[in-house]
Amino acid sequence: MARVLNADPVMLKDAAAGFLSDKATVAHLRELRDSGSEQGFASDVWQEMAEMGWAGIAIPEEFGGLGYGYTGLGIVLEQAGRNLSTGPLQSAVLVAATLIAELGNPEQKQRMLPAIASGELLVTLALQEGSHHAPLQTASSATRDGDDYVINGSKVLVLDAASAATFIVIARTGGKAGDESGLSAFLVDAGADGLSVDGRSMVDSRSAGALALNDVRVPAANLLGAEGEAWAGLSRTLDIANIGLAAELLGLSSEAFERTVAYLKERKQFGRVIGTFQGLQHRAAELFAELELARSIVLQALHAIDDGQADLALIASAAKAKLCEVAQRASNEGIQMHGGIGMTDEYEIGFFIKRARVAQHTFGDYNYHLDRFALLNGF
Repeated sequence: MARVLNADPVMLKDAAAGFLSDKATVAHLRELRDSGSEQGFASDVWQEMAEMGWAGIAIPEEFGGLGYGYTGLGIVLEQAGRNLSTGPLQSAVLVAATLIAELGNPEQKQRMLPAIASGELLVTLALQEGSHHAPLQTASSATRDGDDYVINGSKVLVLDAASAATFIVIARTGGKAGDESGLSAFLVDAGADGLSVDGRSMVDSRSAGALALNDVRVPAANLLGAEGEAWAGLSRTLDIANIGLAAELLGLSSEAFERTVAYLKERKQFGRVIGTFQGLQHRAAELFAELELARSIVLQALHAIDDGQADLALIASAAKAKLCEVAQRASNEGIQMHGGIGMTDEYEIGFFIKRARVAQHTFGDYNYHLDRFALLNGF
């Protein structure tokens, strides 16, 4: 069945496009980078986003959110991709709030989700331990000691680590690397004894960080879900996160394409506008077709979340793999068709390729999801 946006999503799209093109553009990203911002986003702009309801757009109304669903969040993320807008939409809203909703008990949900929805609380997931996304290879350990758990291990590529008040740390309470059983999720305060946070600015000028956990003691009440049974909720959360990233990559790719086509229409070479060269026309036409296909799969994937489709994992990996491929092509073509000037910092097209590479790598790149898609199909 064809998927289209009805009146309400179109209004949300227009509102998001208007706000982000005014308050959170590539020019603002450049300013944050040049100022050496540690957190990688403007707090006042993020608070405005929260006041517009975006921080709680996918959080149920009973927990202070809008209950608009992930299709609504995907629309906002697409516009954020177009403008390279920064903020904890991915870390706190797309990932952390989803995982708390998946695994948290009623008290944890009631305490944390309204605070996330209001923009007051920034929570982020601490999962990855190596150079590539491999959630089942988690080696960090959590050992029960009376009424507490003692956590040891390290994490990398923790989104918005420098700004987070709370981390959701994935650690093993049982099993061995590669096992689905034995994974547990813990709420760890950013100021906990034994926890050190090394905030870093990534190539896309956003903030991530590395965590070192040395005998970090957390109360048993900070366990999300049942001990050793976090995988089902974590896996679904990662599927939703990758669909959200696919939506962002769709916006990024569309904007890079449109800027490139505009440049082809104005740049002259050999006495002619270069957009009249058939070779460049063919490349642009092929990319346009790829973008339309990508748009369809992203919209289908967002609806799959809200509709509770059983094959969400398959759809999520298909969407992320496809958008990794399209974003790679759109950002590369953007640089190449701009020519040498596309490599300079003066032109904004270079910011798109940097963000594309980081988003592609986050929670599994093209190869990871292509392989997963094949495995889920029995190959």
